[in-house]
Amino acid sequence: MNIRITRNAAKVLLAEINNEENKGLKVRVGIGHVHGDHAHYTIGLDDQNENDIVVTERDIEVLLDKNEPLLDGVKIDYLYGPEEGFVITNASKGNHGDH
Repeated sequence: MNIRITRNAAKVLLAEINNEENKGLKVRVGIGHVHGDHAHYTIGLDDQNENDIVVTERDIEVLLDKNEPLLDGVKIDYLYGPEEGFVITNASKGNHGDH
């Protein structure tokens, strides 16, 4: 599986995973729900389980469910405006952003 993390997203993610309270956790990208021709992605910190593949990008370990093909090729970005937050898309699966 492949992922891409932008520089902005890496900066925010590294700050979170380097917090003492998050010691031992990894970034998890998942799927909130699928409808039509695209998925809505989720992001958070979590422990690894037996269904996970760990992909390292920009020195960040990301957990992906190996049984979910819609996670292959995700791009994690962080936007500062107009609404600050993470944006996860997967152009390789036809997902260019939520609506």
